[in-house]
Amino acid sequence: MQGKRGEGDVIAAMGRGPRVRVAPGVVLLLVCLGQFLVLLDVSVVNVALPSIRADLGFTPSGLEWVVNAYTLAFSGFLLFGGRAADIFGRRRLLLLGLGLFLLASLADGLASTQWELVSARALQGLGGAVLTPATLTILLVTHPEGRSRARALGVWSAVAAAGGASGALLGGVITQFLTWRWIFFINVPIALVVLVLSALTVAETYGDRRSRRQLDVGGALSVTAGLVAITWGIARSQDAGWGSAEVLTAFGVGLALLALFVVLEGRVAHPLVPLRLFASRSISGANLVSLGVGAAVFSVWYFQTLYLQTVRGLTPLEAGLTFLPQTLAIMAGAQISARLIPRIGPRPLLVGGPLLIGAGLLWLAQIRVGAGIPASVIVPGALLALGAGLAFPAITVAATRGVPRAEAGLVSGVVNTSRQVGGSLGLAALVTLASGHAATLEAAGHGAPLALTGGFGFGFAAGAAVAVVTGLLALIVPSQRRSRRGWPLPEREEEALAA
Repeated sequence: MQGKRGEGDVIAAMGRGPRVRVAPGVVLLLVCLGQFLVLLDVSVVNVALPSIRADLGFTPSGLEWVVNAYTLAFSGFLLFGGRAADIFGRRRLLLLGLGLFLLASLADGLASTQWELVSARALQGLGGAVLTPATLTILLVTHPEGRSRARALGVWSAVAAAGGASGALLGGVITQFLTWRWIFFINVPIALVVLVLSALTVAETYGDRRSRRQLDVGGALSVTAGLVAITWGIARSQDAGWGSAEVLTAFGVGLALLALFVVLEGRVAHPLVPLRLFASRSISGANLVSLGVGAAVFSVWYFQTLYLQTVRGLTPLEAGLTFLPQTLAIMAGAQISARLIPRIGPRPLLVGGPLLIGAGLLWLAQIRVGAGIPASVIVPGALLALGAGLAFPAITVAATRGVPRAEAGLVSGVVNTSRQVGGSLGLAALVTLASGHAATLEAAGHGAPLALTGGFGFGFAAGAAVAVVTGLLALIVPSQRRSRRGWPLPEREEEALAA
């Protein structure tokens, strides 16, 4: 189809071009800023959690839902957002996502009860789910496979990762000098500026226009509800017990809904996620790595900030400053990865990144009540952040290689969903394990600081095991040889994707 525009090609919508002509780098900057906001709000809340708990009266088990309400809504609707971007237009979904995110951030800051905050966080996650696939897809369709795309993905991954890693620092500064409410209010002017500039400079593009308005609503609802049910079961297991009727019912309902999702995807005419995509070892392997990295990394910020403020007595600002080396390390890792991918392919980084994460988590697992913070927290935190930075661009490159442009939004939604689902389930599971271990230590007569520290260390160790297994699973991704056009999928995988 070279030289022609087929209906399945990505094309600019008639009359939907940018009102202001700008260099491609400006559009890249805008989509990166949009993604920065989304990932910032995954982590910015962590340092403020003790203040939020004191102000709104959250219980320890209820507090994690300030994080999970966002990540669950985000991960549950990413697939829906990616497919909607292909069908209704990437620019349109970018602007809609920014608008939702802006309004939800305002509601977060104004919340006066626990349920108001949790509900607004869920709406904010929905805005992120609409926004994220649009930002990544706009990047993918404007940069061809090879060195150009690897570099653009390196910038996108570095900015997104910086949003996640710098959230703790920014949250500490804001919570220290203002109040926790301003960690949400700060999003409003930034999102407004990005929204206006994007409306003026980003051109509209579509995916496969033959399937316009054929959205798999049943698939989106079943996968989202299934993930919420399973995460709820994991979170409630600490208080209700693993064998309780509540927890077993939640697991049963969640698994049934996820099974229904798989059945629906095999039967509907325009599935949310065509199962044929996973015939590709590159796509399957990249999504497994994305799932595992999310599960291993997302809990780090949660445990680290609670350890530093609850056990060590640091102020929010002091705790936030300890995350600065992680921010720099993850940005450096993403840039190194972007430069290495055109030379060695993504698989070495998909293996090495998680293994570095595992090493950093094992180091963090040795934390003690009175240990030196630089050696026990800052250095291992930077090591695992470097590993995450190496892995993120490689995941996206491996997951999107050889994918038709018409399905770029879909596949970007799938890979982001894997990471966020991993983060949500990993956070719920590791918090449950850590809390259970801390309760056991306290029942054995250890003081609260020692018990809490032991629980955090146990959570870090469990995360390290997840990271190591993830690195081994990355070997599923095919080894690829260098060529002028990059590392194309093996012929069998291209045939499977085209079928």
